[in-house]
Amino acid sequence: MTYTRREILETLRMTELENFDVRTVTLGVSLLDCGHPEPKEAARRVHEKLVRLASPLPRAVEATADALGIRVANRRIAVSPVSLIHTRPEPGAFLEIAAAIDRAAAEMGFDFVGGYSALVHAGFTQADRALLDSIPDALAGTSRLCSSVNAGSSRTGLNMDAVRIVARVLKETAYKTREQGSIGCAKFVVFANAVEDNPFMAGAFHGVGLPEAVIHTGVSGPGVVLEAIRSAGRCDLRTLEEAIKRAAFKITRVGELIGRQVAERMGLPFGIVDLSLAPTPQLGDSVGEVLEAMGLEGVGACGTTAALALLTDAVKKGGAMATSAVGGLSGAFIPVSEDATMIAAAREGHLSLEKLEAMTAVCSVGLDMVAVPGEVPEDVLSGFIADELAIGIVNHKTTAVRVIPAWGKKVGETVSFGGLLGEAPIQEIRTLSCSAFVGRGGVIPAPITSLRN
Repeated sequence: MTYTRREILETLRMTELENFDVRTVTLGVSLLDCGHPEPKEAARRVHEKLVRLASPLPRAVEATADALGIRVANRRIAVSPVSLIHTRPEPGAFLEIAAAIDRAAAEMGFDFVGGYSALVHAGFTQADRALLDSIPDALAGTSRLCSSVNAGSSRTGLNMDAVRIVARVLKETAYKTREQGSIGCAKFVVFANAVEDNPFMAGAFHGVGLPEAVIHTGVSGPGVVLEAIRSAGRCDLRTLEEAIKRAAFKITRVGELIGRQVAERMGLPFGIVDLSLAPTPQLGDSVGEVLEAMGLEGVGACGTTAALALLTDAVKKGGAMATSAVGGLSGAFIPVSEDATMIAAAREGHLSLEKLEAMTAVCSVGLDMVAVPGEVPEDVLSGFIADELAIGIVNHKTTAVRVIPAWGKKVGETVSFGGLLGEAPIQEIRTLSCSAFVGRGGVIPAPITSLRN
């Protein structure tokens, strides 16, 4: 890929003035050959393979970033869903692997590793159940490990038994990490239609159809899009979309350049660019601020969902023109705790959970980093999760829930995690019982897509 002088100057401007960075370079690693009947031996194999394949990544990223003058915020690893690693199907066996993954990440200086995961959208294996049972202890006993569960898909429907287990897992994780604001729940996400090449946490895992090891990049750039909207001035919506598309094009070009050069330095294949707008708590790096710049008095106002739909579509169209390797989730993230403008809107009562749910029908993922009172009943959590996953299943898109039932916290209080995870106001959640519905168990069947052959 060659860059013109003008593109290079524009990239430097984005980096210096518009809070632009490549949010993550993520190395995907297959661990499917690391299984062993003895848990300690399986853990040793996992640790050895991660260190062998991942240790060159920080140097490769640093050299590439220095050569191009572009910030790369995070270096991360995604591994095969751990429930697929053939070992004893017991919680203790998976906890050995969890500790080995976390130890390897700490030794190499990675901030997060994703893939402590189970894919249960069509049912459970013994290993799946054992891993699910181990998640609270795994997240409480590690600092870098992230976990995910895929509980539904548009082809198989929604596994309500899995959703009920996830609600229990969340409550237990919240309690076990209560001294840190129930932070374990911030490292856990439940999906419908999970993708296997997602470089963003907490839902990253290395899909079984991918190479042995592969480099993905996740770009960001809300500040770049914000500046493009402001520069467009009082134009019509079609012109506004064109301005956003041009900004997304530039962002994606940089992400692909970084990813391909890192992959070349490491002698690995390059995978995809996830061109999601991923905010941080820093002012000027907010998707909420982008929505307000489009003409809303505040996030949560009538028109918010329509504005988000325009934004998400424009980002995807612009990115698709810049690379043939668009993947992951790609669109716009709306994590409440990680976006300064979204935090303010939730705190002021403008952004309810119901409004957030409506917005998720058109954005990248779903209900992300929302905090609710710790005393919320399990059946309510189950219904909350099921509602969101149903949106994805019916609309054939990825949706997810990353919810923190913050232990000991009540509506109006705040839970703080620090760093990229930010802080979240505790939001009101409707507590009318749905226990008779979710208690039926089983599977909500997949939606029909056509009455014609």
